[in-house]
Amino acid sequence: MKPARFDYIRADDIAEVHAALADHGKEARIIAGGQTLLPMLSMRLVRPNVVVDIMHLPELHKIAASGNEIRIGAGVRQAELLAWPGLGESLPLLKAALPWVGHAQTRSRGTVCGSVAHADPSAEIPLTLLALDGAVELSTRRGRRRVPASEFFVGMMSTERADNELIEAVVVLKKKAGHGYAFREFGRRHGDFAIVACAAVASADKVRLAVGGVADKPTLREFPVLDGSGLDDALDAFAWELDARDDLHATARYRRELVRRMGRATIEEARRCRA
Repeated sequence: MKPARFDYIRADDIAEVHAALADHGKEARIIAGGQTLLPMLSMRLVRPNVVVDIMHLPELHKIAASGNEIRIGAGVRQAELLAWPGLGESLPLLKAALPWVGHAQTRSRGTVCGSVAHADPSAEIPLTLLALDGAVELSTRRGRRRVPASEFFVGMMSTERADNELIEAVVVLKKKAGHGYAFREFGRRHGDFAIVACAAVASADKVRLAVGGVADKPTLREFPVLDGSGLDDALDAFAWELDARDDLHATARYRRELVRRMGRATIEEARRCRA
């Protein structure tokens, strides 16, 4: 099947992007890596009037460190971030998660912000953004705002982005001293969507555990320092709160059990990695 007819804008600057989004609203779509949008266009799951190409804007292709933050622009491809020299030292959780994102071929084209925009509940990048207490930078021709990841993902492939807003970047905090980070995923094959994925950040007095692939969006819980049956009980309660459902890939019971087992293993690994 071929896409329905649409107009194409190759933006020369961000102002042109903002103008197109303001003029066309929900009838406009941004294209960056195209790994999600192009198949959806071809299957006519989306039929925009205008597609706005942002991949020729150099200001969106930057990975910038400032203070305790890393800002990843909307044009940064997943493979570029994975190859960034500072990734392991500054963002060990993303370094662990990125090899699980699709395959080498898709990572060479797909963008970090594109995955965040799509907001698939099984996707690794939104999950790690939530675990790292990250944020999404949105802009229009009237101004900019920053939305915490905990507020940005609102449901199945649904976000807080308004129709006239551009996702300019995502921002994550650098690795903190005394914190440990771990990521684990289970799927039918490496590169498939996760049946369950877990990302953990452990400190001396608590642990943050984010789970994807179960609910309609990545979900985060914070636990105090727990061991043995106390941790088992907390993970069991979390697994039930996620409201897992049966589908073609796994039963709800199977997913809950994965949350219990993988959640514990991910937390324990994050604690071991504290430095």
